[in-house]
Amino acid sequence: MADLDTYIESNKDRFIAELLDLLRIPSVSADPKYKADVARCAEAVKMRMVEVGLEKVEVCTTAGHPIVYGEKIVDPSKPTVLVYGHYDVQPPDPLDLWHSGPFDPVIKDGMIYARGSADDKGQFFMHVKAIEAMQKNGGLPCNVKVMIEGEEEVGSDNLGLFVRANRERLKADVVLISDTAMIANDTPSIDTGLRGLSYVEVEVTGPDRDLHSGVYGGAVANPINALCEMIASLHDADRRVTIPGFYDDVDELSTAERKALAEAPFDEEAYKKDLAVNAVRGEKGYTTPERSSIRPTLDVNGMWGGYIGEGAKTVLPSKAYAKISMRLVPHQTSEKITKLFKDHFERIAPPGVKVEVRPHHGGEPVVTPIDSPAYLAASKAMEESFGRKPIPTRGGGSIPIVALFEKELGLKSVLLGFGLDSDNIHSPNEKYGVFNYLQGIRTIPRFFRHYAAMANGR
Repeated sequence: MADLDTYIESNKDRFIAELLDLLRIPSVSADPKYKADVARCAEAVKMRMVEVGLEKVEVCTTAGHPIVYGEKIVDPSKPTVLVYGHYDVQPPDPLDLWHSGPFDPVIKDGMIYARGSADDKGQFFMHVKAIEAMQKNGGLPCNVKVMIEGEEEVGSDNLGLFVRANRERLKADVVLISDTAMIANDTPSIDTGLRGLSYVEVEVTGPDRDLHSGVYGGAVANPINALCEMIASLHDADRRVTIPGFYDDVDELSTAERKALAEAPFDEEAYKKDLAVNAVRGEKGYTTPERSSIRPTLDVNGMWGGYIGEGAKTVLPSKAYAKISMRLVPHQTSEKITKLFKDHFERIAPPGVKVEVRPHHGGEPVVTPIDSPAYLAASKAMEESFGRKPIPTRGGGSIPIVALFEKELGLKSVLLGFGLDSDNIHSPNEKYGVFNYLQGIRTIPRFFRHYAAMANGR
């Protein structure tokens, strides 16, 4: 691997510059005004995949944003790795909280600041550059297929259709994904599970128009007040979700399993300091790491209604809205939880208002094995590049497509992520370490080498 490491070191400035070019493209999948930019980003990804020697590279159209696919089959008898990532990014709002432009990447104190730097352009592009490094230094030790989508941040609905229609094309032995985080740069880890997701939007309607709060206040139901009351009722004093049936299918970990997860280092004081909060808060009876990984949650992601402009306007609003996400754990399902939420939220509406619940998207929780050749190869690869054996951990985020890969392709995934929880993904000032980016490019070829050897029984 010495020649490969030398190649990476010699080309690191170019690797970084190419990533910055991708980060300049505002590929926001959730907002229609960025549709042309998302398409432009797909073409840029295609170009980079062609440059590193992938074959049959194409931008595949869907009913939404396109998917970029390419492959390199070095020997049909060798194992095949399907690399998955996404080039779409979250909206950059609120813009006034960014220290620099979200699509004007800057490097400061060893961190690349830009929307998508960690989630997921910086992480999927590591694979593209790792393929280049392998091609230039002895070739790929096994086959690779690369599929980079443009709708992960909005539910991956069209990727699911693409996967079902292309089972033969996507045939592989394992899926390799870098869209997760490690514990720390000096404490590598590999996620062995992800939470699922149910995401909904609610609308509460009162009178048929905004009303004068002096004339009608106290006499007519205020939709914002009603929405606040309803949301407040969704948790009890122990911070447990009050929706009937919400916990029925939750996989309760044993004492031994919780003890094993607790071996991962965690400094609660440092955690609070990083977030500038004076206390943590969550479900009673569980630690902070458990609350953010093995327990289901319900959170309001946005809430609006009435007058929010400058100065005062004394109105009783006609409507109020909220976006709500629920993170799910094995063996909960997004379809069941969404229905439970909808039925409950409509049932608790107070007199004088109407409630509509609109499901957006969802995904299923997954747990990956830690004794498979692919996981063991990833562990060895990280141990070589970091000098420490990685710790298996449970992730709190959601990658809906992972469960679909298992269902439709029969493939398990390895979640070989190099981000950090402090990377501000989905928030202003998202960042990704230059060290992490280059370390990923160094580690991925080691995974390929170990996986090829293990899969061939050596």
